[in-house]
Amino acid sequence: MRFIATFDAASFLDTVLSLVAAFVLGTLIGAERQYRQRTAGLRTNVLVAVGAAAFADLASRLGGPTDAMRVVANVITGVGFLGAGVIMKEGLNVRGLNTAATLWCSAAVGSCAGTDMLAEAVLITFIIIAGNTILRPVANAIDRIPLDERRSEVSYEVRLTVEASALADLRDLLIEALEAAKYPVGDVEEGTGTDGTSLLVAKLVSTAVNPAELDAVTDRLAAVPGVRHATWESTTEE
Repeated sequence: MRFIATFDAASFLDTVLSLVAAFVLGTLIGAERQYRQRTAGLRTNVLVAVGAAAFADLASRLGGPTDAMRVVANVITGVGFLGAGVIMKEGLNVRGLNTAATLWCSAAVGSCAGTDMLAEAVLITFIIIAGNTILRPVANAIDRIPLDERRSEVSYEVRLTVEASALADLRDLLIEALEAAKYPVGDVEEGTGTDGTSLLVAKLVSTAVNPAELDAVTDRLAAVPGVRHATWESTTEE
């Protein structure tokens, strides 16, 4: 049998060590994901790490470092497609990005283990677990900080609900009121409201405003005859 002729005990033990290391480190990463009930949990992270290690080890034994790098590059691409499967869009929210990134990192751990870089694999595992645990309360604390609209990159709109018969005049008045307050208007969109009303939406050129100033402008506009309602809103830019 060709197996008997080509079998090398030293190489086999090296492969065993690489795959066992990938299994153990993938288990550590996956256990944290499983505990938090993520889509890609314990088994998925273990299989990604072991699979990456197996491919990298196979390429190293058959072709050498150059072929190993080529295989690792393809592993990265393949795991990228796998990670896309755990990303879900719910309305305006996107879930699963962190889980997909963790899978990608598990492949990096496996690739290091498969190419006999065990110390690097352990280091990457530690960083992954730290990122998913230690940084979690830090991220939550940042999310609870109130948004200062004067220091954030946001877009602003001033909205008026007006009587349809006064639409043209109130459109000009809206632009004049905003420019008088030093808020130039980039565009004004018109729409149809309910009960025979019309909508005016002025998009501001400014990316930083004083909320109190916009409140004062909308209060003045709300008092104008023909204006049913006046408000403004901000949207955080991506």
